[in-house]
Amino acid sequence: MAVRLTPPTKNVFYLSVLLVVIAIVLYLFGVFGLITGGFAAVAHIAFWIAIVGWGLLAIGVAMKGV
Repeated sequence: MAVRLTPPTKNVFYLSVLLVVIAIVLYLFGVFGLITGGFAAVAHIAFWIAIVGWGLLAIGVAMKGV
């Protein structure tokens, strides 16, 4: 049984892109030391935000029209 992939709705796409942009900005803030708490903590949070954005996009692609 094949999974039928369809484009996600605009809202899901925009939300996932927003989450990834937030993750990139957080990562860059951590690299340049603009956020206190250490680079590792900020990079860890940015990684998980990016994973949530990717997961939301993957679910949006697989589940539209189900």
